[in-house]
Amino acid sequence: MITGLKPKEATAIINSLTGGVVPKIGVQHITVGRSAEVEAFLQALNDVKNGHSMFKLWIGDFGSGKSFMLHLLNTVALKQKFVVANADFTPDNRLYSNDGKAVALYSAIMDNVAIQTMPEGGALPTLLEKWIEQILIKTAEEHQINITEIRHEANLPVIQNNIMKTVNTITEVGGFDFGMVIMKYYEGYIKDDENLKRNALKWLKGEYRTKTEARQDLGVRDIIHDLNYYDMLKNFCKLFVSMGYSGFMINLDEAINLYKISTSTVRDKNYEKILTIYNDCFQGKINNLFINLAGTKEVLENERRGLYSYQALKSRLETNKFETSEIRDFAQPVMRIMPLDHNEIFVLLKKLKEIFDFNFSVEIDISEAEILQFMEELFNKPGADEFLTPREVIRDFLSILSIIRQNPGIDKQRLFGELTVNDERPNELFLEDIEEL
Repeated sequence: MITGLKPKEATAIINSLTGGVVPKIGVQHITVGRSAEVEAFLQALNDVKNGHSMFKLWIGDFGSGKSFMLHLLNTVALKQKFVVANADFTPDNRLYSNDGKAVALYSAIMDNVAIQTMPEGGALPTLLEKWIEQILIKTAEEHQINITEIRHEANLPVIQNNIMKTVNTITEVGGFDFGMVIMKYYEGYIKDDENLKRNALKWLKGEYRTKTEARQDLGVRDIIHDLNYYDMLKNFCKLFVSMGYSGFMINLDEAINLYKISTSTVRDKNYEKILTIYNDCFQGKINNLFINLAGTKEVLENERRGLYSYQALKSRLETNKFETSEIRDFAQPVMRIMPLDHNEIFVLLKKLKEIFDFNFSVEIDISEAEILQFMEELFNKPGADEFLTPREVIRDFLSILSIIRQNPGIDKQRLFGELTVNDERPNELFLEDIEEL
């Protein structure tokens, strides 16, 4: 039995992988063949803990395990007392825009803020209340007021003053409004005014669309928008560190959606934002921030619309020329996800069978020899070398386990014989690319 596996994790693993997506929790139980990457990541985390910042770009083929790797990084970072957040680039979520798509990405990040006790996200209110409790204790000690009495409305101005003083020491851009909103959250916290707390959270998550509405609800002058959201992320990073957390790690997946932006000017503006983040991290302009981006090889290396089309990024992201598939350099900004070998896939499938059995309280009748036979059948199918991905192998294996569970007497050889390999890669070619071929 897999040590430490919880029923909730088992269900998340089976349901998510059957659906072709990465589970939000429990990925550590199905990790194989990534020990070198995790070891390098732990070293990078340690550097960020010590005040540095880091930018990593995770590159791999479609279905190779990029999203899985980001979720694994989450698990590792949470145990190291980081605040983490995940978001996907979509046609409506990007790093740069002037029509709300950048602040939409910010809102997705803040919605998914997670801590170790809340690994599935939604931890922002908990973090704010934890920080407020710290301010309360500090203020009570400074003014020699009983910890119970400090919460009375009569002491509200003293607390608000300390909140603003503390915010001013950890913020640069937008600090006044940031502090004002946190004071409003505290006011709602003390007065048990859920509406005021909700409005403050709405502002902090970038969900106000007009300054007028925010001024009416909270009395602030500005809102979080496309041009200042990155400064707010940096403010939150400093806030989390001031609370005792190791840092703030943000994972951004599906970078293919930046590559797909049809207008070259807008695409370049998004790449320019990546360059800004990269430079901030490596030039020491911000502390304790860890940014991970994930995309396909095409996203990185296509010289017409990929990151290499932006010369300043290309010069920073080109792979160490001495690296090979056997000799790896994990210190560079670009981390390439190498495919699992057959032995690693075999170990993974054995683990999945154990988790499947645990989840359904059964003992599926499939031996190690039959798992090897399943792999041999699948990997020898036409197109397997070109199109087969770990995602498809896992999904097919879990589908077969599901059939056997519900039909115990079924002929497994027949199921193996019906396996097929399909090209599940998305069509990433555009008209202008085709014309060039």
